[in-house]
Amino acid sequence: MNEDWMVTIPKGSIFLRDDRKKETRLELIESFLLSKYLITQEVYEKIMNENPSTFVSADNPVEGVTWYKAIEFCNLLSNASGLQKCYEIDSVNKVVNLVPGSSGYRLPTDAEWEFSCLSNSSDVQYGPIDKIAWFDENSNNSTQAVGKKTPNQFGLFDMLGNVWEWCWDVYDPEVYGSYRVFRGGGWADSSRGCLATNRRRSHPTYAIDDLGFRVAKAIL
Repeated sequence: MNEDWMVTIPKGSIFLRDDRKKETRLELIESFLLSKYLITQEVYEKIMNENPSTFVSADNPVEGVTWYKAIEFCNLLSNASGLQKCYEIDSVNKVVNLVPGSSGYRLPTDAEWEFSCLSNSSDVQYGPIDKIAWFDENSNNSTQAVGKKTPNQFGLFDMLGNVWEWCWDVYDPEVYGSYRVFRGGGWADSSRGCLATNRRRSHPTYAIDDLGFRVAKAIL
C-alpha cells in the first residue's frame, strides 16, 4: 500500500456514547492517515497469501477476517513497507499490545473511526444512503467492489455499508471481556443499521461474510 491510498484525517474531537452506562466521553483526535478504501481481497491476499472471503472478487473488500487476522495483516503490511510494526503479539496467550510511537499500519480506534466517518457532518449518514452505501436494498446480497459509491467529505469510500469494519478498541471489558468493536454496517443491513454512530462487538476470533477492515497510520 502506498501513501496515495491514504487520506489525511485532520485533528479534532468527538463525543462517544456508552449506551450501557448512559454516559458520553470526549475523545481528542490527533491528525492521522486512514485508507480511502476497505482492504480489498487483492491487497489482503498479496500480504497474507490467503483469501477467507465468501464473495470472491479481487476488488471487493476482504471479509471473513477475524480481529486477530486484521492485526496480523497490519504487522505484515508494515514489514513489507519497511515500517516498524504497530503490534506486539503473544500468540500463545492471545494478547496484543500497541507499540508506542510506531510508524506502521494499525486498525483505527473507535473514536478515530467515528470522527472519520462523520467527516464534519452532523448527520449519522453523511449523504443519501443509496448513494453512499451498499446495504440490503441495493447490494444484491453480496459485497461489492470498493470505491463505487460517493465518498464522504474526507474522501473516504464505503465508511457505511458493504462490510463492517474492525476497530482496535475493546467494547466493554466489564461485561464482554475481550470483545472488540466493529463499525459501519454491511451489505445485509438495513439503512437504519448503516449509521456513523452504530457500534457492534464480538470476540476477536469472530469471522463472518460482512465484516472486514481498513487501516490507519500515525503521522510522525
